[in-house]
Amino acid sequence: MNSPKPPETWASGASYEPYVGRWSRLVAQEFLGWLAVSSGSRWLDVGCGTGALTQTILQQMNPAQVKGIDRSDEFVGFAQAHVQDKRAHFEVGDAQALPVETGVYDAVVSGLVLNFVPQPDRMVEEMARAAKPGGIVAVYVWDYASKMQLMRHFWNAAAALDAPAVDLDEGRRFPICSPTALAEHFQSAKLKNVEARAIDIDTDFKDFEDYWSPFLGGQGPAPSYALSLSEARRTALRERIRSSLPFAVDGSIPLVARAWAVRGSR
Repeated sequence: MNSPKPPETWASGASYEPYVGRWSRLVAQEFLGWLAVSSGSRWLDVGCGTGALTQTILQQMNPAQVKGIDRSDEFVGFAQAHVQDKRAHFEVGDAQALPVETGVYDAVVSGLVLNFVPQPDRMVEEMARAAKPGGIVAVYVWDYASKMQLMRHFWNAAAALDAPAVDLDEGRRFPICSPTALAEHFQSAKLKNVEARAIDIDTDFKDFEDYWSPFLGGQGPAPSYALSLSEARRTALRERIRSSLPFAVDGSIPLVARAWAVRGSR
């Protein structure tokens, strides 16, 4: 087979949420606890997507204000519709040229975005610029190459059936998603006290349909690839994945998702 190279879609919040949005919220809880930012702080959420991280900040950190910025009009619209809190504001903008003033935020954060921007070093520099002196800058990304198991099972099966699919695998495409690489980007942006850590969460699926159906939503690399296949090839991929998953006796699928997080201060 010759693998198509489908364009990656980031538009439907309703499709993104069951794919990885729901898991991002769980990572966000531990991520924010690790940052330990004071109550009443001003936050900037870079690449806010559907508002998962912003909403967790509002629920967990008692902020004075949270501003979310994302390049997708559709995601910003979804966040505005679903995050009903006067302290939150969303707008469209580029993570590599943030439409914000310099040195005004106590905490500048980003979830599951850094590896997707063309110039991640520029994004980190912009995040650092937006932070107050002494403010926190932090991101988290998936450990695509190893412990983000729901995607590893997908790409391992895809590559077994279609060798060129290896080049579409986020684990191969995004070497930045490691603690060493993340720390280096933060240090290059002249951030201080840089630390990196793993955040592991349980991603338990009630059955195979719960696992597979989000890959048909078309949001992100793996779902875009799945929808680019013919029906016969998609069925072959589905069954190959099904045969590799660790089903429990009750038919559920217990998996683990690891995110790498890094923080520093301006």
